Amino acid sequence: PQHTGAWLGLGHMLKTLGEQEAGIDAYRKCIALEPDFGEAYYSLANLKTFNFSDHEMEQMEQRLEDGSMRESSRVNFLFAMGKAYEDRKDFDAAWRCYSEGNEIQRMLVSYDPVHTETLNDELIEFFSGDFFSQVGEVGDESPAPIFILGMPRSGSTLVEQIIASHSQVEGTSELPYIGRLTKSLNRNRADGMRYPQLLAELEPRHFERLGQEYLELAQMHRVEGTPRFIDKMPNNFPSIGFIHTILPNARIIDARRNPMDACVGNLRQLYARGQTFSYDQSDIGEYYLQYQRVMDHWDKVLPGKVLHVQYEDTVEDLDLQVRRILDFLELPFEQACVDFHQTDRAVRTASSEQVRQPIYSSGVGYWRNYESHLGELVEILEPLLEGHSSD
Repeated sequence: PQHTGAWLGLGHMLKTLGEQEAGIDAYRKCIALEPDFGEAYYSLANLKTFNFSDHEMEQMEQRLEDGSMRESSRVNFLFAMGKAYEDRKDFDAAWRCYSEGNEIQRMLVSYDPVHTETLNDELIEFFSGDFFSQVGEVGDESPAPIFILGMPRSGSTLVEQIIASHSQVEGTSELPYIGRLTKSLNRNRADGMRYPQLLAELEPRHFERLGQEYLELAQMHRVEGTPRFIDKMPNNFPSIGFIHTILPNARIIDARRNPMDACVGNLRQLYARGQTFSYDQSDIGEYYLQYQRVMDHWDKVLPGKVLHVQYEDTVEDLDLQVRRILDFLELPFEQACVDFHQTDRAVRTASSEQVRQPIYSSGVGYWRNYESHLGELVEILEPLLEGHSSD
């Protein structure tokens, strides 16, 4: 009962299961035990639907004045304060908090945008139309996996909740196994050849075995006995060529959002781990350009393989987009998919509370609240923004 980390873990578990009030109580127990525990404050903010009281904001301000606080804890307090000011419509104050939090966090993580671009160069060069023609139909033929991917903060949890509300589909989690499989191929290579180039020497049976290995790893997350399941790892988008090669009948959906809203959503989000590109306007802008470039490549070499679901279109006409998604998945229409917010299931992402509400449009064009602070991001994304001028 005096273990702060245990209360934090309990809060996360209750949040995942949709028991928000009990989760809030657990987070507040953390704060009572350890007032400088910034992660508990940010966990409250990260519920997205929680509003801090004036007293709680005063407590956070007092904590931030303490110069001896660990930097990681300070970052949590700053992002929590950003959310608190945002809820009060004081967007300039919110941005000051987010900006300072991002600046500190960027120094705490390791991210190299040049390395990202180089990796994408290799993927685009290797996974050519000729490669897919030469390899032909290989891999495990299971139609079970549904991959939802794209930029974080772009509506992937919403798309997942819609599809997981179908009686034939189970939503699992953001599974790490595609990335692990690509990395495993690099092991024990004395000649230095690496993924993706080493795929060129594999035989059809190897691709089939890789598909089977993925399905076996995913199986431990499947408890409902449905014929289909969802893997909602956003960062799988560079691996679409690999997914197609080892699981040719898998369905792939790209959750997409206005570039400015997607990028600003990341700048307002503190991740527990990963997504190291998300703490700087230049990094996130360049990463979005790379995402667009890679997705354009897959559309070119694997036409029709990926269904792009635009967040704004889903908000505007939910019924139409639900039918479009289910048609792509070759699933019969079920009203539960439209009434997704009534589905009782564990949701493990930052949007867990948001997808338990009916669809809302307040997130469309939200970036404009911070427009005066986003000159650098606008400049980087300018090539993509013409089609989004009305958002």
